[in-house]
Amino acid sequence: MNQEIFEYAREKSTQESALLHQLSRETHLTQVYPQMLAGSLQGMLLRMISQMIMPERILEIGTFTGYSAICLAAGFSDTGILHTIELNPELELIIRKYLDEASLTDSVVLHIGDAMDVIPTLDEIWDLVYIDADKSRYVDYYNLVLPRVRSGGFILADNVLWDGKVLDPPEKWDKDTKGIVAFNERIQQDERVENLLLPVRDGLMIIRKLLSLP
Repeated sequence: MNQEIFEYAREKSTQESALLHQLSRETHLTQVYPQMLAGSLQGMLLRMISQMIMPERILEIGTFTGYSAICLAAGFSDTGILHTIELNPELELIIRKYLDEASLTDSVVLHIGDAMDVIPTLDEIWDLVYIDADKSRYVDYYNLVLPRVRSGGFILADNVLWDGKVLDPPEKWDKDTKGIVAFNERIQQDERVENLLLPVRDGLMIIRKLLSLP
């Protein structure tokens, strides 16, 4: 997206809360790759999607510092639960700090570990899944969670344009680009779902599991 258009869109959207602004600032001051943060525009999109779906059970694969978890949690009821999985244990303190400040410690369950190991231990049917972790394993995450997504439920996947590298010739693809391209093709060919690739920031894939499936 043209940067001026992006800034205009952000200016004409509801602004992030003071807490999210503080989290964003701390992330940029303390993390090596702060661009992994969802950010205000995408965060508001995640919030809106969650508020439209009103999910009871959310799974997030890739917490980072917790910005997107706080946005996603805005849509569920008092009985809703969000399970979020982060591989890097060094991020646990900042995640828990902001979940506590957002009064989400009782409704957001943080798992530190490999998502491929953690997900099979969660006995839940998911209304909404958000994938934003190791790009080379997107297909693996998808294959693992889809059977546990309710019919009519949604999966969101971030970074599916991968800084435009998906349009590079295959000989230029690195491991992560190969993973994203394989994921996009997998979704496009999967008759169990319908999908929309939104060119917002680095690309957001919206996937809906068809109602006729178990």
